[in-house]
Amino acid sequence: MKKVYFETYGCALNKGDTYIMMTLLSESGHQVVHSPHDADVIVINTCDVRLETGERMKSRIKELKSMDKRLVVAGCFAGAEPAIVKELAPDASVIGPQAIGKIVDAVEGKIKFDISSERTEVTPRVFEGKIAIIPVADGCAGNCNFCITKLARKTLRSYSPRNIVDAAKKSIKSGAVEIELTGQDVAAYGLDRGGQIKLPDLIEQITSLEGEFMVRIGMMTPEQFVRDMDKLLDAMKRKKVYKFLHLPVQSGDDNVLKMMNRKYTVDEYKQIVKEIRSKLPLSNITTDIIIGHPGEDENAFNNTLQLMEDLRFERVHLAMYSMRPNTRSASMPQIPDKEKKRRMEIAYKTYEEIAKEIHREYVGKKCRIIITEVGKRDSMIGRTVNYIPVVIKDKAKLGEWYDIQITDYSFFDLSGSFA
Repeated sequence: MKKVYFETYGCALNKGDTYIMMTLLSESGHQVVHSPHDADVIVINTCDVRLETGERMKSRIKELKSMDKRLVVAGCFAGAEPAIVKELAPDASVIGPQAIGKIVDAVEGKIKFDISSERTEVTPRVFEGKIAIIPVADGCAGNCNFCITKLARKTLRSYSPRNIVDAAKKSIKSGAVEIELTGQDVAAYGLDRGGQIKLPDLIEQITSLEGEFMVRIGMMTPEQFVRDMDKLLDAMKRKKVYKFLHLPVQSGDDNVLKMMNRKYTVDEYKQIVKEIRSKLPLSNITTDIIIGHPGEDENAFNNTLQLMEDLRFERVHLAMYSMRPNTRSASMPQIPDKEKKRRMEIAYKTYEEIAKEIHREYVGKKCRIIITEVGKRDSMIGRTVNYIPVVIKDKAKLGEWYDIQITDYSFFDLSGSFA
């Protein structure tokens, strides 16, 4: 038996992958510990989405290597830049994000290198708190020019619906009140299975399970979402589904979208949002926007600001473009960092102002929330039906529903107390 410590960086899919690896190790008789000092083996599940993230991974790999324990480097940095990992930690075992099924062999020292894309049908049985993160698919159907993740997660692989539903059932039985269905592009679920099952079918199966819980649907690309938009929106009308959609637009300018190799226009994206808000009035649409991608001149940047104003997203994940190795965007003429930083400041201010205006409208209203997390300074955090976080100081229990009067707001969340 080995004592294994995990460090996880990056997105919800990475966290879900960690739970899968923990599940495999636990089922093989190994023990997961919560401190690297208590461990025989350290696993770092890496991210590589941006330049600063990659640099942080390099630094942390060197720090963990210095602890003189068996080291396993997993995740997207391992998959996209394996040569650098081997240079930093020659004795480490390296497994890519699509080879996590080999984690037991890696921990036991039976393999040193595997960045293959073999299908694994394992879904997590381990989770923390009240939120169960369950990957439904790995990889995506797109090929965006800025994305290094495509180099690490090369192949779309949808997990079997039986395993996903089984993981959800076990999580609910173990106390989960939020089931997060995650993936690089959740709407692409089932494409590699011949379309025999799609995301709406999966949602219906999970929401038919017994128990008090909510389903959160992870990130979906607009081009995949629109394939089954009507059925997806019908599935999202179910009581146990958060009215929350994460649809990255990335830019508000058609020329930049072409240079990114995105498969939709700004007008098409606007039409999707209009359709969602028409059929699902409570819906909360969150988006991602990259500032300073090659081809973004001042007019294109202003188009993005205008899109933010027009569509009034409750949450925007803003990222300043950074060059990633072996991607097409890295070979294009680059925008100076100083200019990118200037635009980021403007975009972030615009986002904050819009979010504050949206949240201000909730003050004085009553909302029903489910408590999912423990917050800072004795607070509790719940979620509205459209997934806006609400912070309360009242004594509340994880997993319980409460009627809350909203008393205050910030650009990030709402505050309230028992109604």
